[in-house]
Amino acid sequence: MALVRKRLQGITNIVRFNWHFYALSILVIFLLVLLRNFTSGPAYYFLNVLSWIICILTLISLFTSMYVYDISNLYTFNWLDKSYVQQNGDIVNINAGFDEISSLISEKYSPDNLHIFDFYDPKKHTEISIKRARNAYPPYIGTISINTTTLPVKDNSIDNIFLFLSAHEIRNEQEKNIFFKELNRIIKPTGKLIVTEHLRDVPNFIAYNIGFFHFFPKSGWLKVFNLSKFNIEQEIKITPFISSFILEKNAAST
Repeated sequence: MALVRKRLQGITNIVRFNWHFYALSILVIFLLVLLRNFTSGPAYYFLNVLSWIICILTLISLFTSMYVYDISNLYTFNWLDKSYVQQNGDIVNINAGFDEISSLISEKYSPDNLHIFDFYDPKKHTEISIKRARNAYPPYIGTISINTTTLPVKDNSIDNIFLFLSAHEIRNEQEKNIFFKELNRIIKPTGKLIVTEHLRDVPNFIAYNIGFFHFFPKSGWLKVFNLSKFNIEQEIKITPFISSFILEKNAAST
């Protein structure tokens, strides 16, 4: 029986884990409207327009998140060609403290071995949203806490690695490069690394305005992939706001 996400689970989690942003928007709108009542002329219209802009931008962010996380086929993995995933192979799923897909991977691909790693370190990865997510959802059974510099897996032993909306939480460039070199070490020469992320690009700017700075630009990811000796076999645009890179070892690392 296929596992089904709850109705509007995505947007509910977005608001639940990032409520401070939306509370701040509401507060600013309230103050602008309040201040508007004490003004007239151009100042009145300026404050009125500004309050509407903030309201509209907030709604765009919410509706985009609902589309991405609740309406699109992101969590079905139907966008991922079955040829990329070794059925009954050894799979590693690595999260940053919030695991949404281990149960889906287990159901869809029936791996011989599913290794689940959590690299969350509160001293390095300080996003308050992650802390709230960890408090709300217990880790998947068998999850192992790791650091990003040493993965407890043998060389060339893994068929597939999933990094699903988690790698961007590694904000330090050096740490990220070391981490991806470790991924290259453990994956088989025929294996696939699947990195799924928002990008710092025009669609995500339109959707999340200044929030898009939390994502990395495509050029940054390409640099990391190149330094860690991965080639991009394909880039899949799951939605205009989500990209998935299918990576394989290049010849120099095999």
